[in-house]
Amino acid sequence: MSFFAFFSSSTAAAASTFRFPYSVALSPRNSMPRFSSLASSQTLPSPEPEPKPKPKPKPWLLVGLGNPGKKYQSTRHNVGFEMIDAIADAEGISVSSIQFKALFGKGFIANVPVMLAKPQTFMNASGESVGSLVSYFNIPLNQVLLMYDDMDLPFATLRLLPKGGHGGHNGMRSVIDRLKGSREFPRLRIGIGRPPGKMDPVNFVLRPFNRQEREELDFTFQNGLEAIRILLLEGFDKSATFVNSSKSMKVRN
Repeated sequence: MSFFAFFSSSTAAAASTFRFPYSVALSPRNSMPRFSSLASSQTLPSPEPEPKPKPKPKPWLLVGLGNPGKKYQSTRHNVGFEMIDAIADAEGISVSSIQFKALFGKGFIANVPVMLAKPQTFMNASGESVGSLVSYFNIPLNQVLLMYDDMDLPFATLRLLPKGGHGGHNGMRSVIDRLKGSREFPRLRIGIGRPPGKMDPVNFVLRPFNRQEREELDFTFQNGLEAIRILLLEGFDKSATFVNSSKSMKVRN
């Protein structure tokens, strides 16, 4: 056998037993081999995007209306102040600093941030303080709760409303004016009853409470406190249902 015949047969035998790890394709332009891997390529997973931090919840602004000074303490016109005091005592919130013409304090009810305010401008100018607090802290109006006395409700009863007018209450009139006429904020009305006989309403709202009235009113404040907790944690509808179905101490006795 010639050398060339032996070389050709050996080359063919080697080619039959050896396999390239690549397939060969000819380029249509230059007929040069083009290699592609036979092994399946693995795609690396894309990194998960980092979760966006949750925005901090806006605090609620809880405002009680009244008149400053010892002369007006424990009078019917100051039940809004007393409602704030009941909340502050129960939740351990100090309402002792002065901001925007109001006694002011910050704290939490459960995990909800709240601000408590008692305007010191006298009732008829309450809006000066409330308007400034809402503007400075950028509080949404549906998280501004006003608490105040109402002669159109029976004594020691509560009503929670999502919005409304001033109903002849000068403190609420001032607040609405300072909020550019908006009435879109909730309010907790605290009943003080009608003046007896022909008593002047102005004199009536500045009268103090007797012992029995004080007991009934303190019971009402506890209902109000529970209503506010429900409002902040479970929403307006559940709170309104609780308020409107609550009975006074006189009925329960």
